[in-house]
Amino acid sequence: MKQSILHVGFDDTDSRNGMCTTFLAYKIVEHLRKKKVRFLDYPYLIRFNPNIPWKTRGNGAVALKIKTQNPSMTKKSITDFIRKYSAIHEGANPGLVFYENNSIPKEFSEFGRMALCTLVSRNKAKKFAAQNNIETFHMGNGQGLVGAIGAIGYPFNDHTFELISYRHKSNFGKKRLILKDSVKKMQKLTYPKTFNSYDDTKNRILIAPHGPDPVFFGVRGEDVRSVVRGASLVKSPEKFSGYMVFRSNQGTGDHLQNELDIDDLKPFSSGYVIGRVSKSPKTEPGGHVTFAISKSGHKADCAVYKPTGLTNVASSLIKGDLIRIGGGVRKASKTHGRTINVEFIGVVKLAENTAPANPLCTRCTKRMKSKGRNQGYKCEKCGKTSENKVLEHIPRKIKEQLYLPVTSAHRHLTRPLQRISKFNTKTEFDDSRKWFHTF
Repeated sequence: MKQSILHVGFDDTDSRNGMCTTFLAYKIVEHLRKKKVRFLDYPYLIRFNPNIPWKTRGNGAVALKIKTQNPSMTKKSITDFIRKYSAIHEGANPGLVFYENNSIPKEFSEFGRMALCTLVSRNKAKKFAAQNNIETFHMGNGQGLVGAIGAIGYPFNDHTFELISYRHKSNFGKKRLILKDSVKKMQKLTYPKTFNSYDDTKNRILIAPHGPDPVFFGVRGEDVRSVVRGASLVKSPEKFSGYMVFRSNQGTGDHLQNELDIDDLKPFSSGYVIGRVSKSPKTEPGGHVTFAISKSGHKADCAVYKPTGLTNVASSLIKGDLIRIGGGVRKASKTHGRTINVEFIGVVKLAENTAPANPLCTRCTKRMKSKGRNQGYKCEKCGKTSENKVLEHIPRKIKEQLYLPVTSAHRHLTRPLQRISKFNTKTEFDDSRKWFHTF
């Protein structure tokens, strides 16, 4: 029988109170493997725009690329899983799409980029599906169609991998018991092939969620071998039921690659702006810092929040500093205008910081004293005089470099420092590798 290549995408099957789209993917893959469906790539876990106000915990969608002899039956099976496992009663709005074709048109990639950086409506997703012969299924308002379409056509300019392990149903909602020292050791042994597993500054585990969802822990890294090895080093009295490895855009910083129009900041959009500090930083109640940057006569307000660990950097900026900031646009309210919530600060060029000071005596190298209002200055030791104050250079507390949040404040998409010059552009799918396993 002729086999068909089927691209499958789904999103918004979970809620803030439980379930997980990746767990649903795990159950679907487990079923399809039993049916001898052939996988052509690792499952995709695509994190979309983290600034969408109605997003679920990680705003992640899943896509599968498979080859099947019976596409109709495969579609029905997957649809049944969406019906069964989606957290509809808790507000989930799942979207499921099927695209039966050997390749993905470039228009799909463009849609994925939009969903990564802007606010895309579900009506736009439905219209795109109709125009491109995409089969859809949705429940609720169908918001999940946006991520589902974006996932199957996501343009991987860089990628990472994540191994996600899942709990037995009897442990759902219970506290996760992971030995902290094992995670610290794992990070040390696998660095730089894995990332964001442990925050040494906060003494905090970063691989495990805190909610009641089925995920036990996840290890992120550069290749399949590294995340499998990393997971094997994590110790816990709890035994997990299985794991699956995803190819992902996590840790790529992809959502901050497009330049925002400082004259027309769209609410909830993500990207970067290059400009000069035009309003001195101010520390607000609660410890966050606000300032403004300008470019070509237009201004943008910026906010740096205390948990990021970037407030010391922000408060050390002065007017005239040329900086590159990345973040998401917060919509205006009664108390503030549109504001860029800053996720990184790149200092491009520091302005010279000077302040008026009493002149130094060239003979004694001592600071002169004022003789009185408008009477000049005099060295008390040798009597030498000077008429005016001088501008004194004040050393800067920051350097011309990139500043990132502390590790525990990283978003899923944040590119960690160890990956700044690292790009994975190609990967060969190896179905013999242990990318899926049940115990």
